[in-house]
Amino acid sequence: MKSRKRIILTVFISIAFVLFFNACENREVKEIPVFSKKYNHYVETLSSDNFEGRAPTTPGGKKTKAFIDAEFRRMGLKPANNGSFRQAVPLVEITGKNFSPLTIADNDSDTITEKTRKLSFSYFDEMIVGSSQLEDSLYLDKSELIFAGYGIVAPEYNWNDYEGIDVEGKTVVVLVNDPGYELQDENLFNGRSMTYYGRWTYKYEEAARQGAAAVLIIHETGPAGYGWDVVKNSWSGPQYKIGENNGEPILLVEGWLHNESAIAMFDKAGFELETLKQKALSPDFTPFSLGLYASLNFNLSYIHSQSYNIAGYVEGSKYPEETVIYMAHWDHLGKTVKDDEIRIYNGAIDNATGTAAIMVIAEKFAQMVPAPERTVVFIAVTAEESGLIGSQYYSLNPLFPHETTAGGINIDGLNVYGPTRDVVVIGYGTSDFQNILKNQASKQNRVLVPEHHPERGYFYRSDHFNFVRQGVPMIYANSGIDFIGRSERYATQAMEDQERRYHSTEDVIHDMWDWKGLDQNLWLFFNTGKELANSRKWPQWHEGTEFRAIREESNDLREN
Repeated sequence: MKSRKRIILTVFISIAFVLFFNACENREVKEIPVFSKKYNHYVETLSSDNFEGRAPTTPGGKKTKAFIDAEFRRMGLKPANNGSFRQAVPLVEITGKNFSPLTIADNDSDTITEKTRKLSFSYFDEMIVGSSQLEDSLYLDKSELIFAGYGIVAPEYNWNDYEGIDVEGKTVVVLVNDPGYELQDENLFNGRSMTYYGRWTYKYEEAARQGAAAVLIIHETGPAGYGWDVVKNSWSGPQYKIGENNGEPILLVEGWLHNESAIAMFDKAGFELETLKQKALSPDFTPFSLGLYASLNFNLSYIHSQSYNIAGYVEGSKYPEETVIYMAHWDHLGKTVKDDEIRIYNGAIDNATGTAAIMVIAEKFAQMVPAPERTVVFIAVTAEESGLIGSQYYSLNPLFPHETTAGGINIDGLNVYGPTRDVVVIGYGTSDFQNILKNQASKQNRVLVPEHHPERGYFYRSDHFNFVRQGVPMIYANSGIDFIGRSERYATQAMEDQERRYHSTEDVIHDMWDWKGLDQNLWLFFNTGKELANSRKWPQWHEGTEFRAIREESNDLREN
């Protein structure tokens, strides 16, 4: 009997324990106040079929701009661009076609056409190329191939993959990511976490600065963070660019080489790719000619158009010349029509949640009495889905100086699956702006955690990065997967659901949405920006980050 009573007592205590903690969890969720009654309406409106997927330069895009513009005006925000809420962003839509194979030969004479002396790689499956040049036809004619390791010039790491070689007019072949990832060495670059030197965009930019005609990046799924299908899908169809030259050099050809194609190419040159990868991991690596020559040609068509960033602000009460920025991209993928079937990419999570967020946060700041001490700016940028173009244009043509911008918060694709105990920070540990976020998260009994795949370089793949490149400390964060009152299985289901809907016609409001999680993050981001706006803090990049030097150049312009 005693053992039976003990079992019953144990079961009773266990049940009481579970009920107690469930009650605590339920109370924890219920205590999250609604941030704004307008938020749900904004998300529902922006992601409705009436807005047709919000693609730039389309009727749906025009409706979106008009809606945000009107709401900013109604709230009493001040227009940021000489009396207008709109900043025109010139666009050019470039479409490649009629791609020849990429041929690789072992000399640059006329014998390049002999089948026994060349390799031939087909477009799409074996290589991908494109161009930012506004030309009708492009030719790469017997261009000498140079292997330049990772294609990195990083003085702070004592690294120069172009040292001792002239690549003027030549085709450079480089590895993706950076040496730190390959060696998993925390003392080399940023270890497992990708630096900007590892991003494919950097590879093109640096090669152009070196005078190269073309770049071929060797694709590998691990260091790239995505498979070859992602490369193909991203590069198929029209590509958007800023429709004006900012004076930076432009490559003739930008491309990717499938890993198997690269292996065959190096084999023809008498090398093993794996052996050369090992050599490229040393700062003493020396670039060299492969003794091979590349040829290809293709045609381009291009259309000039225009879209708009929408920007308004609440003027600071004490330090109006100093700014804090909130930003989100308003665009999505639009709609397609095939066989009389209309498919709308509503973009509810991506990024109606973010656009609606900066709108309700803007109204909260506009209602503050007194106004925040620093000026708070709200920017809804265009053409993120086309390559971060709207934010890039703003960063090159700022309406408020970068030097006196204390920091910014980028909101892109908020968690819709419920409140969490954790906050994932993309670019964890890069600046002390994170300390303010940590302080506000702790008030919600939440903790900050690093992103799960830092090697994939997500920090460099959203709009905030164009501000980061100008030295502005930025926060890019979202909920984690430790859902309050939910099982681990629920977390897995939530992540799978989001991934399944991403960039599809199923990114709509649905039954799994839990608006309490959205409220939780709205309060977090509002209070983080509010703390910075009402302080004399100037967040700094941490030692070793690649953008610290840029920020330090303007230290004299910031007052404490």
